[in-house]
Amino acid sequence: MTLADWLIGLMWVALTAYVVLGGADFGAGVWDLVAGGARRGARQRELIEDSIGPVWEANHVWLIFVIVLCWTGFPAVFASVSSTMYIPLTLAALGIIARGASFAFRKASTQLGHRRLYGAAFAGSSVLTPFFLGTVAGGIASGRVPRGLAEGDLVTSWWNPTSALAGVLAVVVSAYLAAVFLCADARRAGSVELTGAFRRRALGSGFAAGAVALGGIVVLRYDAPFLFSGLTTVALPVVVLSAVAGLVSLALLARGHFAVARVPAAVAVGALLWAWAVAQYPLLLPPDTAIDDVSARPEVLAVTLGVSAVGAVLLVPSLVWLFVLFQRPARE
Repeated sequence: MTLADWLIGLMWVALTAYVVLGGADFGAGVWDLVAGGARRGARQRELIEDSIGPVWEANHVWLIFVIVLCWTGFPAVFASVSSTMYIPLTLAALGIIARGASFAFRKASTQLGHRRLYGAAFAGSSVLTPFFLGTVAGGIASGRVPRGLAEGDLVTSWWNPTSALAGVLAVVVSAYLAAVFLCADARRAGSVELTGAFRRRALGSGFAAGAVALGGIVVLRYDAPFLFSGLTTVALPVVVLSAVAGLVSLALLARGHFAVARVPAAVAVGALLWAWAVAQYPLLLPPDTAIDDVSARPEVLAVTLGVSAVGAVLLVPSLVWLFVLFQRPARE
């Protein structure tokens, strides 16, 4: 493996962390949206706020890390994607800003009207942001982002069948992850009612995610044949791993093993992302831009990997400790 391959691998690990942790974060906003009125949905929203409050900002560290690595190690790819996909990327960025601001303001507001306004902004952006991020992934995977500044179509590059599929799948998967995580949080909080409610939502969204993924096979066959070919050949074992892990998580949820179910749920979602990577390797921008064609100089890659290793020693234990602290049972 070359230095460029190692850097791509590191980017994908960070992207997986963002998809799983950030996805669960966005998914909590989806359930906030459908929780009901101010009185009926109060307990659900309180659990959601307690669950994501300590970590929602930390989850975006992974996205920033991926962007910096791409900018440094693969500047031509960064320029191509950001210029061709600037519409969905701008909408996603605005969604992240609106979501964070409204989440903070809602907790600080005392008037019901203001809380409803901020709550609507938080929940709405929690749906739109992963959707637009998914459309970007779909456009890249289907070969609609050519190398060069704004060489791709500014609309059809992200508004197409594969991008729509990826956007919907991103929202559904985020909702599934959030529901799985919230099941364990509800049980730890001692609420039987909320535990049952989120278990039903986890099972329902899990089956919905599987249905979208299965239906997407037809879409990819006709709209992204290169990706379809890779997923059904070299990446097929990873696809199977995702499906099996998803079924295991649903079985654990049905039996009430909520904390353990988080692991196969995360594997199922992460494996989808790695299946995409394996399917198009060694290309970064299908159909003809390979990793080595657009990587930075070896000296730059070596320094980037070295600095990332030092940063990981400082950052990862802190993030792990943060999650451990807030997953402990509440004490008086």
